[in-house]
Amino acid sequence: MKKAFELLAFGEVLLRLSPPGNERLVQGETLQKQVGGAELNVVSGVSLLGLRTGIISKLPKNNIGAYAKNRIRFCGVSDDFLVYDDSQDARLGVYYYENGAYPRKPGVVYDRRHTSVNKIEISDFPEEMFSSAGCFHTSGITLALSTQCRDAAVEMIKRFKEQGAMISFDVNFRGNLWTGEEAERCIRRILPYVDIFFCSEDTARLTFGKTGDVKSIMKSFTQEYPISVVASTQRIVHSPKIHTFSSVIYDSRTEAFYEEEPYRNIEVIDRIGSGDAYVSGVLYGLLSQAGDCRRALEIGNAASAVKNTIPGDLPSSDLQEIENVIRAHKVGSQTEMDR
Repeated sequence: MKKAFELLAFGEVLLRLSPPGNERLVQGETLQKQVGGAELNVVSGVSLLGLRTGIISKLPKNNIGAYAKNRIRFCGVSDDFLVYDDSQDARLGVYYYENGAYPRKPGVVYDRRHTSVNKIEISDFPEEMFSSAGCFHTSGITLALSTQCRDAAVEMIKRFKEQGAMISFDVNFRGNLWTGEEAERCIRRILPYVDIFFCSEDTARLTFGKTGDVKSIMKSFTQEYPISVVASTQRIVHSPKIHTFSSVIYDSRTEAFYEEEPYRNIEVIDRIGSGDAYVSGVLYGLLSQAGDCRRALEIGNAASAVKNTIPGDLPSSDLQEIENVIRAHKVGSQTEMDR
């Protein structure tokens, strides 16, 4: 039976404030406001590609929360499962981001403690939510925010799984939120429920103590847990403005690995959200083409490569643009302008 949503995701919605161009946070008086957040970036990307998605989160019931809700709707993401905090200390998490230029790296300052999402409870949501999605996605960032957020995420994973949803999980390790040991203890609790697992080689080594090459690491997760698909991104940072990106996907059902030629020398405008764009492309491919890992790899790689060229956290590519990028990538050339 078709579900109301192909994909629902749970995560924190953040306000991003950035100085213009390559200006630094310690200089200037102007900041541009935008909305982002790992899970929101993912469902936005999948929505733009053509599937029905929604975000599960808690926003402050004030003008900042209204701004975030409006941006969510603008991306075609449902706000059916947004709940609101009307307490006096209600607040949206904030992060400040400045661009880098070689040899100076990009910089981030977080202000996301005691935010409204950390007051979230399972009882905030109707029981029918858990039977309304074909796939549920969350990430290690959400698990790391607070004990209350973690408990809600774990319970959501269990309830969506009980109702027949596929579970997608991105480790998305952030060292300023928790340690590798804390992440491993928590994530191993939920891996028995996970169907689609996103974990980079570096994160697998740091967080799970894995050894060997990337393919043996990916396969080992499916030997330990009933995971169907493992995806691992590979990024080479030549400078803050020039990256090379590729990935590997392993399908444990057929014991097959999928790879393609990397996207080389990407002209990076803003790398924030490019990993989430990859997740969105892979999930779109898997959900729209009944588990087609080759298709998922191609869309994921293209979506991530393109997102690097777009300012802000959120993607803005529809399926036609991504298809054009994939075709050009396969032949190794493209026209100078779409017209």
